[in-house]
This record gives sequence, C-alpha cells and structure tokens, in this order.
Amino acid sequence: MLDIRRLVLLRDLAAYGTVTAVAELHGVTPSAVSQQLRLLEEETGAHLLERTGRTISLTAAGRRLTEDTEQVLAALEGAESRLHHGAAEPVGRFDLVCFPSGLAPLAAPLSRSLEHTHPGLRVHITEAEPIDAVRLLLQRRADLALVYRYANLATPAPPGVETRILATDPLVAVLPRQHPAAATEGRPVELRNLADAPWIAAPAHTACGAAVLQACRTAGFTPEVRHTCTDFNAMIALAAKGGHPVLLPRMATRHLPPTLTARLTTDATLTRTVDIAVRPGTPQEPAITAALRALEAIVEDAAVASR
Repeated sequence: MLDIRRLVLLRDLAAYGTVTAVAELHGVTPSAVSQQLRLLEEETGAHLLERTGRTISLTAAGRRLTEDTEQVLAALEGAESRLHHGAAEPVGRFDLVCFPSGLAPLAAPLSRSLEHTHPGLRVHITEAEPIDAVRLLLQRRADLALVYRYANLATPAPPGVETRILATDPLVAVLPRQHPAAATEGRPVELRNLADAPWIAAPAHTACGAAVLQACRTAGFTPEVRHTCTDFNAMIALAAKGGHPVLLPRMATRHLPPTLTARLTTDATLTRTVDIAVRPGTPQEPAITAALRALEAIVEDAAVASR
C-alpha cells in the first residue's frame, strides 16, 4: 500500500511547484521532501517526476497519481466526517485560524458563540495570514481557516482546500473629517483626489500594500508613501496624528477616533473577499457545521447593525 504521507507531498508539489515550497509547508528540509518523493517512485515503480537541473515537475503518471490522491484524501476526510455525523453535540478541541484584522469582528464572536451553544467545544484561535493558515489546514493543525483575497489582484483560491465566500469587505479611505475629499457625506472618494497627499500604506510586498498600489496606479498616480507599516491600528493612529490618507479594509475601521472618517472609494474593484477554508470532506463534521452557521449569523448581524 502506498504511503499516504508521501502522496500528500506529491500532491503539494503539484500545487506549490517547488520542493522548497513543499518543505516550508510541512516544516521539513527540502532534502527530506526529495528523499520521500524518491521513495514514492520506488513504491509505485513509476516515473513520477521529471528533473531538469534544479527544477522538478510531474510526469503524466505523477499528475494522474496526484488526481487520485485528491480523491483518496477527500474520501478519508469524508469517512472521518461520517463517523461523527449525526452526533448529538460537537465536542472537543476546535482549531480556528484567522487573519489579524478578522480576529475581533469574526474569530472572537465565533469563539464566544460556539462555546456558548456547544459547551463541549473548546475553541483555540491562531492568528495567521492566508498562506500560513492554509498550511496549518493541510497539516491538519487547524479545522477551519478564515482567509482573504483582494479582488484587484485576482489572487486565485488556495490549492488543496475548499473555500466559500463569507463576506465582501471593501477598502475605504480613512481621512480627517475636515479633508476636502470627505466634505460631502456619503459620496465615494476618487483616489486621484488624494494623489498629492503623503500616504500611509502597507509594504508593497504585502497583499494590502499591493492592492492599494495597484488601485492608485489604475487611478493614474503612484502614491508618495510617508509611513509604511503592517498593523492597521497603527496606521489609523498615524492617520489621526498626521492627517495622511490611508486605505484599509472596512472591517479594520470599526473604531475610528472622532477626528477621522471612513469613506468608500469609486473603485469597485478595491475590495477583498473574506473566505472560509476547510479541507475537502470536512464541512459535514459537526463542529465545522456549527462554525459555518455561527459565522453566517455573525456576518448577517454585522450587516444589519451597519444599515
């Protein structure tokens, strides 16, 4: 019988493209991954990998085995789910991974809701950006992950997991209330009207920073960035002190100081989707089913409160 752990490595190589990426995903060395893949070829007696210099790719046989592996993994997850399906009450540890700006509006109320309605559950929250959240899911160190994707970057869905959109979170311009672009209540802000101001922005290599830079360039300018940081709360504090504009997901701007206001922009692509990610075959597990229902209720309550 083929070693399922080696099949997973082959599946991840197909998804992530390099041995180094697979090694980082699993927290091992590239040489360990290479060794396990060689052993898998010996087990199968088939030529699964094509090596050209330092690059490695899957042969037709390797791709077929990867497709079969996905079915096997989904079947195993489904079998485990069916063992628990119909259980009267979800119990035990539930590991949730969430991106930083989703901790307060999503992860915290989800934990509170699950532990209130299902006292046998113990929710453990880990903060992680989407790439690390998916890694934890694939390593079976998390049960559900909340991740995001920016629309104007056309980021594809992460491989190896099932995703569904939970909410759409537009980016808003955070400005001093006396700023000319914020003068008309309810009117969206045109980014080009902020072109001459010094900005606060996330680093360009981050998803938020790249999305903002892309939006500004689409509007016809490259922003002059005065302050660079990744912490959204710190950005808001800097904006309050210096009066510089900053574009942030609306989810991160729920508690602005009274001197600032948040306005939508005219760029309809400047949004991010908040996605729920789970391993294939697991959505029917009682704890995950309960979490999905609770998340939908949290988002609906937030939408009603903002009307």
